[in-house]
Amino acid sequence: MASTGNAGLAVPQNLLALYAPVAAELDDVESLLQKELSSDNPFVDQLAQHGFRLGGKRIRPALVLLAGQATGCTSADHVTLAVATELIHTASLVHDDVLDEATIRRHLDTINARWDNETSVLLGDYLFARAMCLTSSLEESFACRVISQSARDMCEGELTQVHSRGNYDLTEAEYEQIVAGKTAALMASCCRLGAHYAGASEATCEMLAQYGHDLGVAFQIADDVLDLVGEESAVGKSLGTDLSKEKATLPLIRLLATVKAAEKGELESLLANSDNHRREALRPWLARYDAIGYARSQARLFTQRASSRLASLPHSPAVESLLGLADFVVERRH
Repeated sequence: MASTGNAGLAVPQNLLALYAPVAAELDDVESLLQKELSSDNPFVDQLAQHGFRLGGKRIRPALVLLAGQATGCTSADHVTLAVATELIHTASLVHDDVLDEATIRRHLDTINARWDNETSVLLGDYLFARAMCLTSSLEESFACRVISQSARDMCEGELTQVHSRGNYDLTEAEYEQIVAGKTAALMASCCRLGAHYAGASEATCEMLAQYGHDLGVAFQIADDVLDLVGEESAVGKSLGTDLSKEKATLPLIRLLATVKAAEKGELESLLANSDNHRREALRPWLARYDAIGYARSQARLFTQRASSRLASLPHSPAVESLLGLADFVVERRH
């Protein structure tokens, strides 16, 4: 059940517990984020503040801070980077809602639903720009390079997925490549930046980045499962958008690979149907071939791999929280 944490941040109680080692820093993140998501222009300020309320569980800022603590200590630079990564993430959500024609996120109207697509695209661009301005305020250019690369990877992943719409012959490897860009790249960057700005060695920074990558892939698999079988009242956002946009996510890829040959035509017809009850119609198929169970098991494999990356780090509350985040990501139901 969701609860209000530091600085008014609403996250599940178990996630708040994982954030405990960096609770004070997250308070600073919320204060700076509120400042960055504001404008002297009344209309832009209204949009940015709505975008602030659409923000998520602050997993990406927490990764920056926890990776820093796990490998050294955090500084004001970590707070700046945590805010920049959350701005990038929020911008991507605003753009995603346009791509998916979503109307609800965090139980609120999306920007495109309350205003329009043009406003959403421009707000997303505005947030990207604010993130880059914030990152460029740091003395060295390393963060700008890392965040710019992850933003490029995110766009490439989304573009590849758009190009792959309706391609239900997509392989698991191709799906993983898409996910690596659209979701895992930013989480990997968060961990890399946290470790780098704590003074960790390049090998340790790379190890933390690999942890973030694996965590991100698992997170997206879990998200794709929720899009098929989650409940909108619990998840708090529009579901079924993957089906309406003909995205071949892991559960569908698995289902199509295991369905009996005699039934494949019927299944493909169901997927091609524009009826908005496809989620309900698909559920017996997903259950019969245990496609959801398979997807969840694959997510667990990625979180297990993520956890194993941390084996060389000395035990600390921050490392325990990173391990706990791996469990949270795969078990979450919203």
